[in-house]
Amino acid sequence: MIGRPGIGAASAPRYPDGLALMLGGGGARGAYQAGVLHGIARRFPDLRFPIMTGISAGAINTIHLASRDVSLRQATEELIELWLQLTPERVYDVRGAPLIRNVVRWSGRLLSGGAGTGPEPIRGMVDTQPLRRFLVRSLEPEEDGSLTGIARNIARGSLRAVALSATSYATSQSMTWVEGQDIQLWQRPQRRSEATRLTVEHVMASSALPMVFPAVRVGDEWFGDGGIRLTAPLSPALHLGATRILTVSTRHRRSQMRADVSLSRRYPPPAQVFGVLYNSVFLDMIDEDILRLRKINRLLANVPPEGRAGMRPVDIMVIRPSQDLRSLVRELEPRLPSFVRYLTRGLGTRDTTSPDFLSLFMFQPDYIRRLIELGEADADANAHGVEAFLRASTEPDARRLPQSAEIGAARWATHTS
Repeated sequence: MIGRPGIGAASAPRYPDGLALMLGGGGARGAYQAGVLHGIARRFPDLRFPIMTGISAGAINTIHLASRDVSLRQATEELIELWLQLTPERVYDVRGAPLIRNVVRWSGRLLSGGAGTGPEPIRGMVDTQPLRRFLVRSLEPEEDGSLTGIARNIARGSLRAVALSATSYATSQSMTWVEGQDIQLWQRPQRRSEATRLTVEHVMASSALPMVFPAVRVGDEWFGDGGIRLTAPLSPALHLGATRILTVSTRHRRSQMRADVSLSRRYPPPAQVFGVLYNSVFLDMIDEDILRLRKINRLLANVPPEGRAGMRPVDIMVIRPSQDLRSLVRELEPRLPSFVRYLTRGLGTRDTTSPDFLSLFMFQPDYIRRLIELGEADADANAHGVEAFLRASTEPDARRLPQSAEIGAARWATHTS
């Protein structure tokens, strides 16, 4: 078990029923989220999150925690073990023949103008049946696919609602599936919600990376990764009544000097272009949503409560990696399965100093272990900020909270429009 001795457990804080956990995407980088949560759980073993929402890789972490009828500490220990069992072979088919066949079919479709592609449609670049089998073994759903642990936690009152988001390729809408009690669903032109019993298929749909992983059918629609169209990633938690949100980002906050450094002096290779696109899906929207809430809060600070038009204050704490996760990718890339490494290098992963695209698929045990250890260390480093955030009352004075949006709580606001 990963962890460091000497971290004493604090007494459980009095947290509000509106405390929410929101976990975004990032592929293999979701292991960092597991490390952070395990570090927090060591200090607050009986902490509970009445509201949980997840997107993409964050959906896997969310559904595991929501379905476990145990303490947060035990649930996160089991989550760590789950991540440590992952290998590329348990996420997607790494055999050369299927990968070559998919590459040939994609190339043939492009060169033939869509003709002669066969009776079966071309799905993702890789087959994710191994991940589906792994999740079924780990989550142990019932015969109808439902996860009874979620229903038990809702019935006993330790969980109010859990939500997973995906993108409908049929309607181009963001879909949020919700399982909970006394919930109010929402409908907007570009996003909608649906009450359901969550299953492994919902997790697979939420984490189906566009173009690379195949879309997943749920009901009569095909769905892909939840981050594609969810322009306000915090909105599901807010609709479900969150008054305080803890979120774990997988993006290291770079200095302005480092942010201005060119990642490649040559023409950008496909891997770099894909990395920018995927970062816009998994990371940019969350950061933009947080900044938007901060601006709204500044306006609300000068408006009396009766004049806020339904808006309410929400406290949010963001924990980020203290190191750039991309720096580990280049070091461990040679350990990928040979044909996967061959294909990714063909996309130019070695021609850029920022192989973000590759970090999504680095389900290497050594990479995952490093991310978990970093997450635990960052949770320990932020222990006092986490404790202050959890112990604050439901209507805290912002001046008593840490003001750093990266490692502490920041007073923001939102509404459910």
